[in-house]
Amino acid sequence: MIEQLIRDNAEWLEPRLASKIGAYGDPDFPEITDACAYALLGGGKRLRALLVREFCALCGGSDREALPFMCAVEMVHAYSLVHDDLPCMDDDELRRGRPTCHVKFGEALALLAGDALLTHAFDTAAASPLPDAAVREAVLLLARGAGIGGMLGGQVMDIAPSPVDRARLDRLQARKTGALIECSAALGALCGNFSSAAEKDEAVQAAREYAREFGRAFQIVDDLLGAVGDAGTLGKPVGSDERNGKVTFVSEYGVEGARALAREHTERAIAALERFGAGCDTLRGLARWQTEREM
Repeated sequence: MIEQLIRDNAEWLEPRLASKIGAYGDPDFPEITDACAYALLGGGKRLRALLVREFCALCGGSDREALPFMCAVEMVHAYSLVHDDLPCMDDDELRRGRPTCHVKFGEALALLAGDALLTHAFDTAAASPLPDAAVREAVLLLARGAGIGGMLGGQVMDIAPSPVDRARLDRLQARKTGALIECSAALGALCGNFSSAAEKDEAVQAAREYAREFGRAFQIVDDLLGAVGDAGTLGKPVGSDERNGKVTFVSEYGVEGARALAREHTERAIAALERFGAGCDTLRGLARWQTEREM
């Protein structure tokens, strides 16, 4: 059921993402449009967009309100992957079962495609049909989730030469992976209908709490898959973290310890949904599904 929901959401979103890239295209620069489309439309489960959509619906909003932010978070995520794969960063040659953007288009164009996707993300978010005050709040959420205090800061920590212990690993991944996941859920809640500002703030906070724990479990499972998963299924190399001496949840906790930790964070995510009462079955199922994916 959850896997079908994920597929249906991704299929629904894909042409809408494509139309956004098409709208930003310039006939004088078709190569950058092609590189952006390659990076953005290369598959993926669209979990961040799904969190936007599900929390929007849970809080009484519609797809019309959710769509700009669904597209925006996927653009930010795609940009981060393009830059993460560059030779100056992780130097990966495979992403989602096909050549990475810089392998396909060259390093310079891939760098610019990432820049373009980040820029377009804010253009898309700012065009939301929400009231101006809500759009401003949403754009701030996205900027802070993607910036130095969020995802970008996590990437800086990841390349820093400082030794990584368990506490620093948790902070690193809370930013590098978790910040955009947390932002996605909060954006979805922000799209809802509320009787008061206090009710809205409570819903956004509960969405954040869910996504914070969801994001931690997500990264732990990613580390597990990177250590013991199947390269053909994952669409990227397995074991590179260990070969590169990278500190992960698996290297720190072991395989079984990491699995137990992922399940612990999943249960905390589910507990955060109590504020919403009924209607949370999908989000509960999504949390449990992602903890068990390919494990």
